[in-house]
Amino acid sequence: MPDQVDRIIEQWNTEKPNLDVSPMAVIGRLSRTALVVESRLASTFAQHSLDAASFDVLATLLRSGAPYRIAPLDLAREAMISTSAVAQRLNKLENRGLVTRQANPNDGRGTLVALTDAGRDLIESALPDHIETERAITATLSLEEQAVLADLLQRLSTAASI
Repeated sequence: MPDQVDRIIEQWNTEKPNLDVSPMAVIGRLSRTALVVESRLASTFAQHSLDAASFDVLATLLRSGAPYRIAPLDLAREAMISTSAVAQRLNKLENRGLVTRQANPNDGRGTLVALTDAGRDLIESALPDHIETERAITATLSLEEQAVLADLLQRLSTAASI
């Protein structure tokens, strides 16, 4: 049964038969899938009074290991976001008491972002639900298919970044 992307491709093939629009099938489905997945994840985050940006920061701090603190620049790199985005996210999380900023003992001018007990409790609570949501989404694929898809998506990401 054709989906919306198939119908769009058919329309383009009718209107512009000499133009190969086949990449639209991949990019269209990739874009639509990303939106649906983000929406599903957002529902899970909302159950914990989080959004994707806050979850990313808290999860990055947690996976950094004890003592759960990291320099803002490293946080930006690890969470794959800009330093200005980090500052905005940290302000929001600090106001909620989920992170603190501390002087960096190894850099007199620098700071470290630290996970508070409340922040750690929140991310420890949200993480299993997040993983279960991801598992539910990917369960339609075998483990081998998931590995192949992850590789293919990495290749597309690399190609798009050029």
